Amino acid sequence: MTLEIIGAGFGRTGTMSLKVALEELGFGPCYHMIELFEHPEYVEWWEAAVRGEPVDWEDLFRGYRATVDWPGAAFYKELMERYPEARVILTVRDPERWYESAQSTIFDIKDMTLSRGPEMARDLAWQRGFRDVADPQHMIRAFKRWNEEVKESVPAKRLLIYEAKEGWKPLCDFLGVEVPEGKPFPHLNDADSFRKMES
Repeated sequence: MTLEIIGAGFGRTGTMSLKVALEELGFGPCYHMIELFEHPEYVEWWEAAVRGEPVDWEDLFRGYRATVDWPGAAFYKELMERYPEARVILTVRDPERWYESAQSTIFDIKDMTLSRGPEMARDLAWQRGFRDVADPQHMIRAFKRWNEEVKESVPAKRLLIYEAKEGWKPLCDFLGVEVPEGKPFPHLNDADSFRKMES
């Protein structure tokens, strides 16, 4: 088993819905930020990656066929190089609505009991240019810049720009699989999922 799908979209862009959808289509297990809460032993590996130290991606993603959300998305370029056959999915969302969701979850760490997972995610966001979380315009610009960088960095044939509200068809077309018959597309609330993990 090897990594076949790399999610490059920032958190709070429907990544939990995408994770469940990919697993329904047979591209599972799919790595997601939730793994850091279920498997805290992974955090040390990601902290090393944030520091710029070498990471054995094969070991980290052993047993997974896909990765979406933070922290994997922050390293989409490294993962593209390591897995040259993998396809890339950039999940996108209305920038203003993205900021509202991100501000109330991944950037609102001050009210949480800081575990190493959220701390690492915050450090990654800071490192990638999301530095002034209290300034909506700065954050929205950084979000747009991130998405444009992904579009410029990934060959068009290898990239799907995707909104979860589009449902099964564009995702299935991109992956070359049939739309699941009689199964609604999973629409999960990422913000609620995040709060449950921290509770």
